[in-house]
Amino acid sequence: MSETSKNFDAIVIGVGTMGSAVCCQLAKRGVSVLGLERFDIPHALGAHHGYSRMIRLAYFEHPDYVPLLRRSYELWEELQAEIGREVIAITGGLMMGPPGAEVFEGSLRSVREHHLPHELLSVDEAAKRFPQFRLPGDFRVLLDHKAGLVIPERAVAGYAELALRNGAELHGHEQVLAWESEGNSVRVRTSRGEYSASRVIFCGGAWTEQLVRDLGVKLTVTRQPLVWVWPKKPELFERGKMPVWILEQRDGAAHYGFPMLADNPGFKLATHVRGAVSNPETLDREVHESDEATIRSVLREFIPEADGPLLSMRICMYTNSPDFQFIIDKHPQHENVLIACGFSGHGFKCASAIGQVLAELAIEGKSSLPIDFLSLKRFGVKA
Repeated sequence: MSETSKNFDAIVIGVGTMGSAVCCQLAKRGVSVLGLERFDIPHALGAHHGYSRMIRLAYFEHPDYVPLLRRSYELWEELQAEIGREVIAITGGLMMGPPGAEVFEGSLRSVREHHLPHELLSVDEAAKRFPQFRLPGDFRVLLDHKAGLVIPERAVAGYAELALRNGAELHGHEQVLAWESEGNSVRVRTSRGEYSASRVIFCGGAWTEQLVRDLGVKLTVTRQPLVWVWPKKPELFERGKMPVWILEQRDGAAHYGFPMLADNPGFKLATHVRGAVSNPETLDREVHESDEATIRSVLREFIPEADGPLLSMRICMYTNSPDFQFIIDKHPQHENVLIACGFSGHGFKCASAIGQVLAELAIEGKSSLPIDFLSLKRFGVKA
């Protein structure tokens, strides 16, 4: 151990979506915490950029997420009040698809199991209330009254600032090179120094497999383009008129989008399918005509009044677990190492609650929120 090494109660590796939230939660609880981030805090190289991330209560992925989501809404509103800037906006959300579509059927299962506020709309009713969409006659439509969006850059920056103001030490542009766990201590070596702590929490996103050994499951990183266009009738797509939405096509491919926001001009939409398998170190961040082509076909078929000029495209990443559900658990071989990864393109909305979960696990060894369904044991891995 270097003479210049420093000791903390906890070290958080990755100060992005989940890392900024847990740093804040730990610091508020009086824990001595160091957050280490390889890039900027926040940055636009992973999965927490793009000016909007969807939040939904009618969760089609699995109804077990709903208690975690209820707490997420509360904590996003708490963050918004603390920093005095808008972080979360409720717009309502349309879940649309043909008979048997996972987006619709899964959402319906969640609203029925948890008695969530919603409406089931016929295609004709949907057309009257939301004329932006042109849907086939057999499509099914669910309106999630609590759906909306979180502003990711503002959320990550807000949590990072609150962490700092509550005593956390955050280091940007400091890459983790190695770590080892011995007994009750974990040592971390970076490009700038060495540190030790009784707990380490990995929130490395797409870089998790480079950072964490022997996790016992395979994570797959995929390239995901985001697209902004200027609609033919922009007044239809303004916030207050346009909800957030997810539309599943007959082939199972899903697309999603948001109302237009002041922070970035245009109507944003993207494809929620597993993109090209990539490596975060060599990810193709250039945009190509093929990135736009899929979006254009969706606009022409389902949202024709939005089929206007391209304004911008950006590239983000999904880090997919084998079953596309989150992984939150102890490391299989190290009792004092926590892992939060595999958020599979739908994790940001839960980041506020996951910050609480990880802080509780680090301090108390258990969480007050129901997360057992997200453990490694579902893959046969014993933590």
